Amino acid sequence: MIDLPDAWEPAAAAAAMRAVATGRLDGIDEFGPLGVVAVDLDGRDSGAAPPHLPPPAGLLPIGFGWIVVGVSRLAAPATTVDCDIALTSAPGARRPWVTVDDLGAAIERLRAAVAASPEAALVAAQLLRRGGTGPPDDDLFCESLAYSTLQGGPKFRAWLAARPAKPPRPPTASPVLVERRDDELHVTLNRPEVRNAYDAATRDGLIGALQLAVADRSVKTVLLRGRGPAFCSGGDLQEFGSAPDPATAHLVRTSRSGGWWLAQCAGKVTAHIHGACVGAGIELPAFAGRVVAAPGTELRLPEVGMGLVPGAGGTASIPRRIGRHRSAWMALTGAVISAPTALAWGLLDAIGDP
Repeated sequence: MIDLPDAWEPAAAAAAMRAVATGRLDGIDEFGPLGVVAVDLDGRDSGAAPPHLPPPAGLLPIGFGWIVVGVSRLAAPATTVDCDIALTSAPGARRPWVTVDDLGAAIERLRAAVAASPEAALVAAQLLRRGGTGPPDDDLFCESLAYSTLQGGPKFRAWLAARPAKPPRPPTASPVLVERRDDELHVTLNRPEVRNAYDAATRDGLIGALQLAVADRSVKTVLLRGRGPAFCSGGDLQEFGSAPDPATAHLVRTSRSGGWWLAQCAGKVTAHIHGACVGAGIELPAFAGRVVAAPGTELRLPEVGMGLVPGAGGTASIPRRIGRHRSAWMALTGAVISAPTALAWGLLDAIGDP
């Protein structure tokens, strides 16, 4: 029996899932504001295991305003297709399960994250319901629209307003180093003083190197690295919110996408990552054909906490490696994922020497 005294809502969960299954969402407000519904996938407490949704895909409809968490003590072989996240306390459970020590605490953590940033949390869940199964171009397009729209939202504007003003940093002379060695192209992020924060100049330098790798068939291998204490600490916060409007932001993101170019030559690319790889620091490497992390590497997606969604291609690249359920856990909670866990999940291909 699952003991979730403060997190388990069998009546609301069962009614919500029935509403989804029948397509009748007009009464969803009776369950309260946007939040997290925990559903017992073992079906032993209340018989409220979620029904299969109508064909063809069975995924939650994009307009469904709840984030549904399937819960199982034993990672039972119940369907998880109707859930955004699948939690279990069974150690070593395989995809799509996220193993946690305390199921109730994990659900409360999710609820707190959703309550703090409801719009971004739901949009992230909606993006990930696509499953990362279509063309990467489609996922990148949808992610860009969502990210650009949320930049005008209340949570991000409040986060931006709370940041202390800082004088702009002088530009780095060579934010990306590119060196050709026979049939290898060595590409190195070169802003170690800011842990290779991903700014416009770094993006453009990376794209230039990747365009060379795509155009030149004699380039057989691309080795992507970062100088300094971390491969990449994520987007440069000094550039956050600098786009004049959401439409311009979307056009820039879709026309200057490092993730898209990585996807075009993924089979050639090995990304060597280390340190704290935050946001773009794991979203971009996840496009590579092979990702090798140094021991002690930690991975995190913090954007929902800022009122945004992953914006460097994470909703396209990460689900293709670890599935949408584990991706949603990372995105909604901002949890730090250790290198061994990332390796077990498939987000990394190896842990090696730095």
